[in-house]
Amino acid sequence: MPRFSVVVPVHKVQGYLHACLDSVLGQSYRDIEVIAVDDRSPDGCGAILDAYAARDERVRVLHLPENVGLGRARNAGMPHASGDYLLFLDSDDTLTPGALRALADRLDETGDPDVLVFDYARTYWWGGTRRNVLAHILAENAGDTFTAAGRPEILDLLMVVWNKAYRRDFVEREGFTFPSGYYEDTPWTFPVLLSAERIATLDRICLYYRQRRQGSILSTTSRKHFDVHEQYARVFRFVDARPALAHWRPFLHGKMGEHCLDILSKPDRLPPSDRGEFFRRTAEMFHAHRPEGARVPSELRVLQGSYAGYVLRRQAGRAGRELGRRARQARTAAAARAVRTRAALRRPLDPDLAVYSAFSHRGVLGDPAAIHRAARELAPHIRGVWVVADEERAAGLPPDTEYVLLDSPGYRRAVERATYFVNNVNWSGALVKRPGSVHVHTHQGTPLKFMGADLLGKPGARHGFDVPQMLRRADRWDHSLVANRHSELVWERAFPCHFTSLRSGSPRNDVLVGAGPDSGRAVRARLGIPEGDTVVLYAPTRRDYRRDGLVERIDLARFAADLGEGRTLVVRLHPSLADGPARGLGLAELHRRGVLVDATDEPEVQEVLLAADVLVTDYSTLMFDYANLDRPIVLHADDWDAFRASRGAYVDITAEAPGHVARSYRELAWLFDSGTWRDGEADRLRSAFRERYCEFDDGRAAERVVRTLMLGEPMPEHPPGPARLPAQADRGRLTTS
Repeated sequence: MPRFSVVVPVHKVQGYLHACLDSVLGQSYRDIEVIAVDDRSPDGCGAILDAYAARDERVRVLHLPENVGLGRARNAGMPHASGDYLLFLDSDDTLTPGALRALADRLDETGDPDVLVFDYARTYWWGGTRRNVLAHILAENAGDTFTAAGRPEILDLLMVVWNKAYRRDFVEREGFTFPSGYYEDTPWTFPVLLSAERIATLDRICLYYRQRRQGSILSTTSRKHFDVHEQYARVFRFVDARPALAHWRPFLHGKMGEHCLDILSKPDRLPPSDRGEFFRRTAEMFHAHRPEGARVPSELRVLQGSYAGYVLRRQAGRAGRELGRRARQARTAAAARAVRTRAALRRPLDPDLAVYSAFSHRGVLGDPAAIHRAARELAPHIRGVWVVADEERAAGLPPDTEYVLLDSPGYRRAVERATYFVNNVNWSGALVKRPGSVHVHTHQGTPLKFMGADLLGKPGARHGFDVPQMLRRADRWDHSLVANRHSELVWERAFPCHFTSLRSGSPRNDVLVGAGPDSGRAVRARLGIPEGDTVVLYAPTRRDYRRDGLVERIDLARFAADLGEGRTLVVRLHPSLADGPARGLGLAELHRRGVLVDATDEPEVQEVLLAADVLVTDYSTLMFDYANLDRPIVLHADDWDAFRASRGAYVDITAEAPGHVARSYRELAWLFDSGTWRDGEADRLRSAFRERYCEFDDGRAAERVVRTLMLGEPMPEHPPGPARLPAQADRGRLTTS
């Protein structure tokens, strides 16, 4: 008996069916059966299914004699299921890599609950990906099992059938089936969740929910959307037949009203001539099922009035939103004019005021933070003010940090008077550079991929970037900090502006150059890394050949397992991937289970580098920083040609690598298993890399910037000879298995 029975109803999806089935049959977890139901599809779906069944004995195909619709096609497949758990997968959707293994592990962990609710992400026809906005509910309930009564927020999730695994004997005992018509998930999902005695969650994206440009049933303009009323009537009949569930009526009454109004608000659902009738039927049902004494939420009171009143309210809402948008535009324009006007008044600059920002106003981070710390020590008379994006960012600042919120009156006063501006991202176009001010641009690391004007020949990579505007903002730079001659040449080519390159080194790397044997101990303890474990840091970068930048190159669970006992895998995603779907595709769940450590949210990346014994990366510029520690680096370059073609690269990093290069996961695993990652050739490659790219990093970069640019003192010279080797941490090293 298999662990999972995957029921796949199929109708007019021949363009997507291969991807759907491959996503299931290609899973590393193979204890499954697939029951594909050909719902009398008029295209080539039936033949495709038969071909899969001939190749894979796990696939069973049912050819229905007539088209019965999505719900009844699922019903047809269920009696043939023999697995412990039922999964319902729509034939234009796909499972994510590793999804079934993650589901099986979570079911084992929670003792086979009645229902396991997992996460999904919408994938759009134009290439975008967006995670379920209510994913936090899954994370917040990731402990033991519960009931809907104990955790009613579980019912706020999208009421669909395909983001859950159902224990088959529970479904059979309760007699759950799907009705015909649209919105057939509603009278299945509510009864299932209200009846389940043990519900568990999995905070992992296990399914990609395809958003088709056309052809989606729910996006088809039709009177069939009236089916939603009967589907909710079925839910109410289910509750009425079970007195123990009577307390759910007010909740379901509100959900019904919200759902119907949502359908009515969509321009592509109902024919215009039928919208009034749909409203009236909804209002009648809302009145008929209203529990006695139940309070009607303000947003649903429109159902107590007429359709004309509803239309007027909608029009007023749209007008109000438009007025608000125009008012915001006017305020923004007025604020920009105010900045320019005040600057024109030529109020004297404050020679003792410096304004700092980093990573688009995210906090006290990176090179600007290192310079700020040095200025506090060496030039305490210079007042440092940080620009942060919002109050949420401000709440995370060190307690003694002076700050202003972006575009606030305080911000405008600060930038109007400041003499020094330190940033690693361009300031907004509204900031006017005044004569006598000093703009220091720190950048975000040694450049590997194309930047600035070099992106003009890479239309895909510059998506969302206005290169001419970028260069106009760079015209305000007075000084560009560089850590090596390579950076100096690249920045002067990529940003053909009027700045002076300062061979300062990277201020944020001072802490790496000066690292002692115990420098990473506190970070390791904070991350929960066992004492004496060898830390393997995996830091992938984003890809420009994918709109969302996410390309999964490594099965993290497998990599962590292959490293073996006494080794901890730490993962740090690129900042641009931190808030997208990447962490939901297994990283968050593996972190929760202790399989690995997710260090993406650690504010200072240099601290994470200090904690690592070896860095595994693809094309992240962190390799240039980490080289200062003179610890092993392994390059995982299985898609180097695609990366270089889409983004462009200043050097062939695979030919000038900081260590051994793996062209596949098999090679990567072998490097660690054999101990080759730290052999003499790795040392030789790293030494040459350090000499080339850590040229000006001597541990005094922040001091050099403050003394030279703020205090006007002579520039401290770099010590002669090769860069100093930092003290090595005395920890266990990976050994040959």
